[in-house]
Amino acid sequence: MTLIFYGHPFSSYTWKALIALYEKGIDFDYRALETEAPFTHYDELRAHWPVGQFPLIVHDGQALFESSIIIEYLDQIVPEPCMVAADPKVALDVRFLDRIFDNHFQARFQAVVAEYLPFITATPDLARVERARDLLEKAYGWLETRLPNDGWATPHGFSLADCAAAPALFYADWVHPIDPRHVRVRAYRARLNARPSVARCIEEARPYRAFFPLGAPDRD
Repeated sequence: MTLIFYGHPFSSYTWKALIALYEKGIDFDYRALETEAPFTHYDELRAHWPVGQFPLIVHDGQALFESSIIIEYLDQIVPEPCMVAADPKVALDVRFLDRIFDNHFQARFQAVVAEYLPFITATPDLARVERARDLLEKAYGWLETRLPNDGWATPHGFSLADCAAAPALFYADWVHPIDPRHVRVRAYRARLNARPSVARCIEEARPYRAFFPLGAPDRD
């Protein structure tokens, strides 16, 4: 059965799952969820997950959502390249960094973006914005001490952690630019952006940059 994928090209969590799909070369039916009427495919999505969040995949009649779970499932159906290491200790490190990128980078930049979305709040709470940016700065500093000079997030090679890092650092840098003193973080983001699977997501999202409420920077 063809794998069906629901997501939006500008969505960071959609990127995370797409990167793994592209890395593995899996054929799939991409059902893009448009943000304007007629809102194509949303009824299908909500039939599987009433909350309506994405990405979500349907394969062999089974629906799975949450990007990390989707990627772990992809490892089961197409084992190579492996996104989560077979060695339990290495896999723990991969999963740990996956959670770091989701909870301390994605969550922080999304908190800032949410303050500038008119359907969420009429007036941005600047104190919340500054708190989120301060936490991003702290996270950048921690990551600078953790990353290698070259390569990927863990010695395992390109993994679930990097699938999470690519969209997280791409958009976090738009919200709170990575200071030049964070040399390793900036270089890692550049390596991620140059990776073919990530570069493909960047290009597919390019037509939607006007949606970014803070104004997409004239780079990347």
